[in-house]
Amino acid sequence: MENPPIISEPPLQAPQKPMSLPARLFNVLATPGEVFEYVKNADISHANWIVPALLLILVSWLGAWVIFSQDSIQQQLREITDQAIEKSIQKQHLSEQQAEQARAIGAKFGSIGPKIGAYAVPVWMGVVIPFWWGLLLWLIGTKALKGDFAYMKAVEVAGLAGMVGVLDSIVRALLILISGNIFASPSLAFFVKQYDPQNPLHNLLATINIMTFWALALRSIGVARLSRAGFGKAAAWVFGVWVILTGAFTGFGLAMQKIFAR
Repeated sequence: MENPPIISEPPLQAPQKPMSLPARLFNVLATPGEVFEYVKNADISHANWIVPALLLILVSWLGAWVIFSQDSIQQQLREITDQAIEKSIQKQHLSEQQAEQARAIGAKFGSIGPKIGAYAVPVWMGVVIPFWWGLLLWLIGTKALKGDFAYMKAVEVAGLAGMVGVLDSIVRALLILISGNIFASPSLAFFVKQYDPQNPLHNLLATINIMTFWALALRSIGVARLSRAGFGKAAAWVFGVWVILTGAFTGFGLAMQKIFAR
């Protein structure tokens, strides 16, 4: 009598070791591959984007409060406002009375705009950017890299990569306090002595930021893990999309500047 064939069962996959939220938040900067591999296999966790967003907002607001409390920064804001007003006066050929009114308004409200931006931009960066980059990563991963994962997984990756933004806020605040320059950042623009936000070359140098590239690298690793694609291919797509979008926004800004300069 013949013995029945022995059917070997596939080996059971070892359960994934749990990774706490604090571990994910800190390890994404050191060992992003492990963190994103965990995110890929774990249930959807909204904390992966909510907590980095809250940290970014809190750290940025604290940094803004410290920065704007410095007399040197207040003086720089007044000088920037005065220069902008004088350019506007010369361009519009205002009378002496109108020029004095413009100077008085600038002295009263000139510093409000930068302060509002300093407190509003972190909210935008923390809440909107994860969903925007999540959409881009989901499209890259599922369409270009032929992966299969949920949109919210891409949002989690984008949110965790946003921890670089938290570190960037700390570094930027320290650079501003040390240099006394409100435009200081970990970018090539740091080496520009008289930074002009209306100068296209200066703005281009500001985009060459080590923190930006770090965040793009983390997003590339994340979408590569989610889609099971190679890092090089994922990075080519992520960095390529960033270059296209940065160029488009820069071109749009230049066009608006020329239109309003007429």
